[in-house]
Amino acid sequence: MRAATTWQDYELIDATCGNRLERWGSALLVRPDPQVVWKSAEKSPLWQKADAVYHRSEKGGGQWEYRRRLPEKWKIGCGELTLVVSPTGFKHTGVFPEQAVNWAWYGQKIRGAGRPVRVLNLFGYTGGATLACAAAGASVCHVDASKGIVAWARENAQASGLAGAPIRWIVDDCAKFVAREARRGSRYDALIMDPPSYGRGPGGEVWKLEDSIYDLIRLCAGVLSGRPLFVAVNSYTTGLSPAVMEYMLRDTLCEEHGGTTGCDEIGLPVTSTGGVVPCGATALWQDET
Repeated sequence: MRAATTWQDYELIDATCGNRLERWGSALLVRPDPQVVWKSAEKSPLWQKADAVYHRSEKGGGQWEYRRRLPEKWKIGCGELTLVVSPTGFKHTGVFPEQAVNWAWYGQKIRGAGRPVRVLNLFGYTGGATLACAAAGASVCHVDASKGIVAWARENAQASGLAGAPIRWIVDDCAKFVAREARRGSRYDALIMDPPSYGRGPGGEVWKLEDSIYDLIRLCAGVLSGRPLFVAVNSYTTGLSPAVMEYMLRDTLCEEHGGTTGCDEIGLPVTSTGGVVPCGATALWQDET
């Protein structure tokens, strides 16, 4: 497992009984996590000092209980990036901190390429991967179906001093956008995708990751350049193992482009115990340089 260990403004303090105790800047939040199935004793006294606790509803969703008034949004730093945090009605904060380990890897690959790199970031959310790639010198096309989320990503770009970076901000269905890019002859040297486990398209069509991911990867292979640098597929779907995602990358990319594949879990270290909470999986294809 690769753990995101470089954060300064984020910390997973403790985790037990289905919940995480986290520090986001100066704010302490308690959020549910279905991976935290153990029921050990709380190790940190800070549980009782949480500023806000998210409670799930039996009907779906949930709500925040605020024990101290927090700003609607605030900023945290991650290396050279500054990201806007804001608790949402779906327990999320706008940042998936475990992805920092991937952001660092993308930046390393881009800086080491020694050539201009065009990146396509699908399901780009609030832009952490987009900004990491842009900060490393790449031009990036950021695609997400939510207008509000793309606006949040642009706010993060402004906060990170990257408002003038070569980033295209696209609000669109990712698969439909890629199909049009293929017909237009647009090509990219690197591809990142972080598709949801389940969702609905603008026309009400159902998206289920296990049923759709292979076709999406094959579609995306059609917009890779003649010298692709890397492809990364992230998943938070427990029923889709890292090895399955790696197999799909190998099947769709290696015959034409060579290169190597790999996969692993990503996670967050727990300060109070020294353990690591798994937080998803990543499969990677990369060139052989």
